[in-house]
Amino acid sequence: MPDDPVPADARATGQVILRVDLDALAENWRRLAARAQRGAKGTECGAVVKADAYGLGLAPVARALLEQGCASFFVAHPGEGQELRAIAPQARIFILNGLPPDACPLFAASRLIPVLGSLPEVAEWAGFCRAQGARLPAAIHIDTGMNRLGLPAADLFSARTLMADFEPALAMSHFISAEDRSSSRSRRQIELFEQARGKLPPMPASLCNSSGMFLDEPPFLDLCRPGYALYGGNPIPGFENPMRRVVELYAEILQIRDVEAGETAGYNARWTAPSRRRLATLNLGYADGFLRSGAEARPGVQAFAGGKFCPVVGRISMDLSIIDISDASPLRRGDRVEILGPHISVDELATRSSTIGYEILTRLGPRFRREYVSNGQ
Repeated sequence: MPDDPVPADARATGQVILRVDLDALAENWRRLAARAQRGAKGTECGAVVKADAYGLGLAPVARALLEQGCASFFVAHPGEGQELRAIAPQARIFILNGLPPDACPLFAASRLIPVLGSLPEVAEWAGFCRAQGARLPAAIHIDTGMNRLGLPAADLFSARTLMADFEPALAMSHFISAEDRSSSRSRRQIELFEQARGKLPPMPASLCNSSGMFLDEPPFLDLCRPGYALYGGNPIPGFENPMRRVVELYAEILQIRDVEAGETAGYNARWTAPSRRRLATLNLGYADGFLRSGAEARPGVQAFAGGKFCPVVGRISMDLSIIDISDASPLRRGDRVEILGPHISVDELATRSSTIGYEILTRLGPRFRREYVSNGQ
């Protein structure tokens, strides 16, 4: 990426810069697609692009993935599906949250594939297909322990009798804790999923999310559906991240001041200077997704500036935050500060904010200036 990610016009508008490396995103998908091929030749690698492609921008992300050959996408809501359909006219688009009541015509018109997770959904889709005289595709979500969405084992027989009216395009379930490679839950879920599949008509199957693809014995099956790993998140916490960094985030110093020992900073005077300190105020706050909890957590969030890690001090405000730059090389108004980048990963920022990287990514603020980098440009 370029040395200075903050162009002059962005400085003039006071925007934080979010840079998305589309080449790294593409490479991550290729790595995952190659990994999926370890299971069985022909295993497909799709992509989860819900929540505006995890906060990075649905349109540029989807286009980059389409160029790599990705043909199956997963989003949460039919509205996301409609937006994606305009970008990817030939792709298969699965709607993970299922079929809202009376939404069958919308799904059919936009060629969206509902992931049916309850008997009422299965019955409604089957009835619509009968009325239309067309066996439209749908996926079947089987609950293997999440108790969130999905058909329980007791409903599978009833679902099977209704499935004659539509095309069963995919059987799928969702891991509870695939990132915990030592957990026995994933193995048990694989067993339950295989048992459930035996009660349904033959159809392709999908179980692996990002972390599921890195289990000791991954159930690659017919289709993998990575999300977090595509965007640079580590799918195997505690081990070296096998994915490339995709996101960089840079704030700007608005003001620098010296404070004496005993002075406070931020709302409610939650931080007191232990000695004479130099502080910098940044154009970044919780309205931008820089979580307020980050300053309350321990060890707490930090930025990288002037060659040093600089801790956030005081409470994070809606539009502003304060860092201690006392130990950094001399900085001045207008200098850039790394929030995410070569020195601070999504997972590191998440840990210091007492959350997960998924939340960090999906809360990336709409006020950011988003810049997409490809082929070194």
